Amino acid sequence: MSAAQLTSFRQAVTASMGVSDNRGYSAWAGIHGLPGQFCQHGTPLFLPWHRAYLYLFEKSLQDLVDGVTLPWWDWTSADSHAEGIPTSYTAATADNPLQSGSVAISASDIEQLEESAPGVMSDGDNPTTVRDPGPPTDLPQASTIDSILDAPTFADFTTRLENVHNDVHGWVGGSMSIIPIAAYDPVFWAHHAMIDRLWYLWQMRQPNVLPPAAMLNAALAPFPLTVSQTLDISQLGYEYAVAAIN
Repeated sequence: MSAAQLTSFRQAVTASMGVSDNRGYSAWAGIHGLPGQFCQHGTPLFLPWHRAYLYLFEKSLQDLVDGVTLPWWDWTSADSHAEGIPTSYTAATADNPLQSGSVAISASDIEQLEESAPGVMSDGDNPTTVRDPGPPTDLPQASTIDSILDAPTFADFTTRLENVHNDVHGWVGGSMSIIPIAAYDPVFWAHHAMIDRLWYLWQMRQPNVLPPAAMLNAALAPFPLTVSQTLDISQLGYEYAVAAIN
């Protein structure tokens, strides 16, 4: 992502965080965990549901800043294995909305999480996301991902990729480590854009392998999309770099 693209993205996230209705950042984050709890994990809908989620969230950002796109975080890269979370997400400056997000959940949910999962957000009545990342060398290896991209079936691919997805959530730690508030952390979107990109790269390698026919018409609540409508990202109007993971 160029400096200009990063600036536009930060402007869009800042603007979205300032929108208090269902078009804003907190509302979108709340679809995944609390209070909406619509996310799909451990099911065949994991990849299509999150693709629909990313797509529509990006559209909401484009309503605020024309042409802005979601970046993806390649946690297999040499930079990530040296530095961990990209510096664009860790810079502690007043104008960096990517460092943390407000955890906009009810007071009762805050209290419950403080008791059941201490340390996953900042203290106080208006908590923000926090991180507790592990050693950068513990992030997924490119060789592991390359092996997953050779998975022969959708079921095998999605299961193996979701396991890596879970590992990265746990590696980031803090708010990202639990589903109820993970999406309030801005790095969530970059992580999931990487997951979505890897699905696209697998589709490039396995162009004739589809999800099971029985799930193609499944609705991806609360989004106005079905599984079949998420399969071709060119039809959704976006693309990814196709440089090999090696």
